[in-house]
Amino acid sequence: MRHIISILIENESGALSRVSGLFSARGYNIESLTVAPTEDPSLSRMTIVSIGSNDIIEQITKQLNKLIEVVKVVDLSEAAHIERELMLVKLRATGKDREEIKRISDIFRGRIIDVTESTYVIELTGNGAKLDAFLSAIESSLILETVRTGVSGIGRGDRILKV
Repeated sequence: MRHIISILIENESGALSRVSGLFSARGYNIESLTVAPTEDPSLSRMTIVSIGSNDIIEQITKQLNKLIEVVKVVDLSEAAHIERELMLVKLRATGKDREEIKRISDIFRGRIIDVTESTYVIELTGNGAKLDAFLSAIESSLILETVRTGVSGIGRGDRILKV
């Protein structure tokens, strides 16, 4: 099962290395990883997407809580949450393809953020399934490059990840 683990961690050098090392030492794969400072500059929020059984994720959570830099760990997948990912995709856009790409981009609520004579760069946000669906809707020979941020997530309602 896919899990989104959100971690509050002290914003200091080596912290990211120790968390990712914990996953690799136990042979667990990190599907995506995002890290950024929070409203408190001394803390960062790390969001990790991993696949594993509930037992494996529980073990990971226990191991993460043992790390000195880790302040709090939450599995967002356990309750209602919102997740988003950002993707930038550069497409070959010439001739009749230009209008078709624009039409598909509008359907997926994407924004064309760069235009040249032969390319478009489109920005899309949404869950991973939406971004994958966009890529499937575009002829693969038109895709020149894609860049994805990985998942960012937040609990819905009163669920807050704070000290």
